[in-house]
Amino acid sequence: MALAQQVGLALAQRNWVAVTAESCTGGGVSTAITDIAGSSAWFDRAFVTYSNEAKQEMLGVREQTLSEFGAVSEAVVAEMALGALAQSRGDIAVAISGIAGPGGGSKEKPVGTVCFGWADHTGKLKVETCLFAGDRQEVRQQAVEKALSGLISLMAQS
Repeated sequence: MALAQQVGLALAQRNWVAVTAESCTGGGVSTAITDIAGSSAWFDRAFVTYSNEAKQEMLGVREQTLSEFGAVSEAVVAEMALGALAQSRGDIAVAISGIAGPGGGSKEKPVGTVCFGWADHTGKLKVETCLFAGDRQEVRQQAVEKALSGLISLMAQS
């Protein structure tokens, strides 16, 4: 994937290491990254935290945040991204939580709603919510691409 290669180049130029915290993508971002030969030089680890308990136990997401905002929220992905940095050797993290479908959506959060959080060791934190169209596979693929492009975007601000 060209985006993953761009992420790798940007990380290598900065001597940074990435980490992922994924829910609805189930490791898709880390797969895209580790498909690149040599990615061990700039990728540390992946947290696949599908359940709320995993988000709490592995990333330190607060129960109060989950109950107040729901797992698919900018508040939760912000805590996921910061937790991934705290629990790794990463310099930059991306977190993803969403509703890939076909079920699970609501009027407030329809299928295709995906929240992203990007954080780096300099203190930058960016969150964004997207509404993707398509079936489960298409939503997940679009989420992987958005996660990778967001890493590039955050690094460009450094």
